Amino acid sequence: MCVSRYLLYVGFALVPMAIICIVSNILLLFPEMTYHFLLDGHVTREATWATGLWASGFLVLLGANAFIKRSRTRGFVAARTQMFGVALYSCLGLLAASTCCVVSATGLAQGPLCLYNSSSGLTWGVPLKPVPNRHAGYLYNQSMWSGICLRPESVVEWNVVLFSMMGICSAVQAVLCGLNILNSLVGLVLGQGIRP
Repeated sequence: MCVSRYLLYVGFALVPMAIICIVSNILLLFPEMTYHFLLDGHVTREATWATGLWASGFLVLLGANAFIKRSRTRGFVAARTQMFGVALYSCLGLLAASTCCVVSATGLAQGPLCLYNSSSGLTWGVPLKPVPNRHAGYLYNQSMWSGICLRPESVVEWNVVLFSMMGICSAVQAVLCGLNILNSLVGLVLGQGIRP
């Protein structure tokens, strides 16, 4: 097993997933591609936490950059010192990506913040969240997707697609960072492997 090569592959694999998370989170902040919902505070709470920007975006890109740079390090002492740094960056990436994955899953399960008809008239809220003993949530009943949320238009599909993309990418990032922790520990003990 060549530790350096795996490090390089993980670094390059994390970059497009981080970009997907950043773009997805930015799009979640602007339903209907307008900014007034954000300014009025009518954006899903989990989207405003911006974990796709700072966690699975910036922090994972920081780790990916370190992985790519450290994959080229040669020398006995330098390689082991760099592997310790890689282990720390991998732990940071694992924590950041896991945070984004949990927040994305929560946002997906709770449903979007939207304007809907309630018993007291038009109200901003989260009408699709699961209610115990009533319904399991909107994800399992697509007939609930249309007609309940009046504004922003198509907000249910918007949230489902973007939170799903962010959740899947951040889950893969977490797995890659977790495997990279093991890889860097092997690099600490055995060195970076045989150079091809």
